[in-house]
Amino acid sequence: VIVEKAERSDIPNIDKKKYLVPADLTVGQFVYVIRKRIKLSAEKAIFIFVDNVLPPTGAIMSTIYDEKKDEDGFLYVTYSGENTFGHQTLS
Repeated sequence: VIVEKAERSDIPNIDKKKYLVPADLTVGQFVYVIRKRIKLSAEKAIFIFVDNVLPPTGAIMSTIYDEKKDEDGFLYVTYSGENTFGHQTLS
């Protein structure tokens, strides 16, 4: 999984962009990992997007990978402090 900060977001930069994610990890658990890596305080919001869509917190990362991985074999995830990409959700 490749993690990138959204343009124009005032949230901190992440120190590591490439992650090997356990197949059974949920989106919520992955968000927790990102929060820890950028040292984001608990009161600040963070959103992650796949293809500009906010995935459900309970979704399994391997399922999202299977559905949304790039042709290069990586899943690209963007994070932001704002819900800037609309209100769509992955089903």
